[in-house]
This record gives sequence, C-alpha cells and structure tokens, in this order.
Amino acid sequence: MKRLAIDVRPGHYSVARLDAAEPVPAGLFDAEGDTLVSVTRSRDEVSLICPSETRLPDNARVEDGWRLLTVRGPLEFTLTGIIAALSSELASAGVPLFTLSTFDTDHLLVKHADLARAVDALRLSGHEVHTG
Repeated sequence: MKRLAIDVRPGHYSVARLDAAEPVPAGLFDAEGDTLVSVTRSRDEVSLICPSETRLPDNARVEDGWRLLTVRGPLEFTLTGIIAALSSELASAGVPLFTLSTFDTDHLLVKHADLARAVDALRLSGHEVHTG
C-alpha cells in the first residue's frame, strides 16, 4: 500500500439516520469553514454526516462523538485497496470506523475516544498523519 497523507480535521461530527421519506434538514449545508456534510438517501433511510453542532430533527437517530480523518487527494479512480488497507490497519488496533468516499478522496470517522489509537496505528503503518 502506498504511503498516504491523512489529515485529522477539526471539530466533532455526528452520524445520523432519518426515515427515507424525511426531507433533508433545513440549513444542513449552511456550515461554514472546513467542514464535511454528506447526505445519502437509499430506499430505507437518509444517512447524514455533519458537524455535531448541526441542529437535527428530534426524530433522528444520532451517533455523536466522531472525529474526521481525510486522505489527501485527489485520488485516482484506478487506485485500489485504500479503504481496505486503512480499515484493516485500524481494525488491527481495535478501532471501529465509519467510512465515506467522495469524488476526490476517502474519509474515515473514528470515535473521539479512539482518535489517538487510530493516529498511532496509521503512523505505525507508514502513513503521514497530520493532527494540527
């Protein structure tokens, strides 16, 4: 696996679930600064990833306490095994994760309590992890 540059992004994130028929919450994309917001709709649900301070509907199932790690991109579509390698390295360290891919890159979310362990595991695997 190629050595990757990974940035620990500022702030805390939430992963949330709404029923599939629910509208996207108003103001979801109003977050300013260096933030990630993702909306994925499937037949069964709407999944959201957003900064934790985002106001979500009362009926949303919300999992708080995530930190965001972003692989520096853009990554070529011909690259293979990036998520597989990173998830394997984190699994070996006992770090659960939630992943998201965008057109340009891959993102990993790990619980805040596991962040130091995740950074150590990725560095020990040869990746360059920037925390500041």
